Amino acid sequence: MKVAIFFGSKSDTDTMKKAADILREFGVEYKAYILSAHRAGALLHETVKQVEADGCEVIIAGAGLAAALPGVIAGATVLPVIGVPLECVNPGKSNGLGGMDALLSIVQMPPQIPVATVGINSAKNAAYLAVQILAIKYPELKEKLLAFRKKLADDAKASGLDVEL
Repeated sequence: MKVAIFFGSKSDTDTMKKAADILREFGVEYKAYILSAHRAGALLHETVKQVEADGCEVIIAGAGLAAALPGVIAGATVLPVIGVPLECVNPGKSNGLGGMDALLSIVQMPPQIPVATVGINSAKNAAYLAVQILAIKYPELKEKLLAFRKKLADDAKASGLDVEL
């Protein structure tokens, strides 16, 4: 089982690390790459081909601003690509759009080249979706996912019934 995590800037590391944390919890092997679709296009294409050759089955790609990275990757592979729109905030500065620019860029892919898209900065949800995709093929992962979902339901039941207001 393999997932590749791509993101375009070192400043996105803390957000994208959340995807890696979830994959580790489920025992899913992954590799991470910092590659810009704009600044290192040829290297990005080579790396996508290499992760395919290495047996990667799902790709998570986080990007902000123009957010081209997930779409460029989707155009270079037939593997499922999950896009994570990122809010780009420099210390003391914001691009003023709160990640909406990235969300719209990723979700509005042209026909025939889809990118599954999660919420802004939702790297965790991208990892959960990757686990669900892999669980179709790997029964042991499906069992872990079912146990995780049962715990979610049990926790909700325990905390949501008979509350004092």
